[in-house]
Amino acid sequence: MEIPWWRDAVVYEIYVRSFADASGDGVGDLPGIRQRLPYLAELGVDAIWLTPFYPSPMADGGYDVADYRDVDPLFGTLADFDALVTDAHALGLRVLVDIVPNHSSAEHPWFRAALRGEGRDRYVFRDGGDEPPNNWQSTFSGPAWTKTPDGQWYLHLFAPEQPDFNWRNPEVHAEFLDVLRFWLDRGVDGFRIDVAMGLYKAEGLPDLPPEDQAFRSESPIWGRPEVHEVYREWRKVLDSYPGERMAIGEVWTDSAEDLALYLRPDELHQSFNFAWLEAPWSATAFRKVIGDTLAAVTAPTWVLSNHDVVRHVTRYGEGLVNSTAGLARARAALLAMLALPGSAYLYQGEELGLPEVKDLPPEARQDPVFRRSEGSLPGRDGCRVPLPWAGAAAPYGFSPDGVGPWLPQPADWAALTVERQAANPGSTLHFYKEALRARRELRGALPDGITWLDAPEDALVFTRGPLTCVLNCGTEPVPLPPHEHVLIGSAPVDGYLLPPDTAVWLHTP
Repeated sequence: MEIPWWRDAVVYEIYVRSFADASGDGVGDLPGIRQRLPYLAELGVDAIWLTPFYPSPMADGGYDVADYRDVDPLFGTLADFDALVTDAHALGLRVLVDIVPNHSSAEHPWFRAALRGEGRDRYVFRDGGDEPPNNWQSTFSGPAWTKTPDGQWYLHLFAPEQPDFNWRNPEVHAEFLDVLRFWLDRGVDGFRIDVAMGLYKAEGLPDLPPEDQAFRSESPIWGRPEVHEVYREWRKVLDSYPGERMAIGEVWTDSAEDLALYLRPDELHQSFNFAWLEAPWSATAFRKVIGDTLAAVTAPTWVLSNHDVVRHVTRYGEGLVNSTAGLARARAALLAMLALPGSAYLYQGEELGLPEVKDLPPEARQDPVFRRSEGSLPGRDGCRVPLPWAGAAAPYGFSPDGVGPWLPQPADWAALTVERQAANPGSTLHFYKEALRARRELRGALPDGITWLDAPEDALVFTRGPLTCVLNCGTEPVPLPPHEHVLIGSAPVDGYLLPPDTAVWLHTP
């Protein structure tokens, strides 16, 4: 039986504001993405995931949705979306869109009505007097409650401009089922679900110690058992459409076993495996994540970066004297990830080896994390800087006519543009293309599991059928196991020793 497309797909996340600007206003848009679809097809990915492009005041980069059934004029029109989907499908690319069910924008018609006293039960409102109803804190810093003029308080686990829905109200369920159908009818292949372990809050909204308010498998704030019924409802809708439509959840949990609860046959198809992203550069840590994941999860995913975290080139290079070590490790981690069973999610720009931009001026930063923490937290703008496509100076082809992008690009990105790297066979872009090509060629011949081989303490060695992957996280070269030939390496491999911070794929009988 042929496995579903998403089981071993490579999905490319597009942060819409920062991918490509066709309109010339310095902000990425849907026509810009459409123009660059051939680049993604040539890169070798199977699908694209679009971050929110819906009408929004942009208090949180579009994750504050004012209308779930339209396109913000900043990004184009519904006709532009339809054309993008048509072109993507013609190139063999599936299209996933972000859905944001935990909260809406404060400008959503429902919330505007709630402030007038109409339909307030669609959100989480409580009496509280002079103090908030409980001690919950916003993930973006500060209290999770804001007082309304009539004296009640409303809950927002993120920014005040993002009021939380009350999922105990059947109207909310019906609304999102209709939203799913709206986009499925337009041809989308699936959804990425924002804050998928949120939605429900414990009855009574009890106070919590600060250390218990972080993302967890199950708490009064996160991972409530009731949330699983939502995804059973959604799965029925997805299964009613042809073409293997799917959903992947942004689920933060304490263990792979808890993650697996969201992936039962009648719930989500996939969930992000953040344990892999959070693991330090360590063979021991990587081996534990791989082992725990494959033991618990039937449809694993692997991801190294996204629009919410520091880019992994920078994470892996933190504190190292050698300035190129972060990139070497990033390339090696990519090769190890692509060798594993399951699907891989890439974040735009990682194929160029882009680092985190740490020196953005305060006045340019837009992340509410930075604003609400009064600058004590840098926020996520550093991984969201627009892509460099071509040329020797900003905006590097991101916008036409030299228009400055919404976040400034570093002067040293001239060497990292798509144009420069496409002409350099040793570039990270070429490496990604070769790695994805090799994975595609092997895909049908590889079993669902892996077999660990003996390895030095600082290395990983595992096999999948004819493929052997070796990853050296140590400081000394390690010997390669017997093999017929090298398929691909994250750096040149000479003889039978694998250098530090390098991974290789070997063909074995």
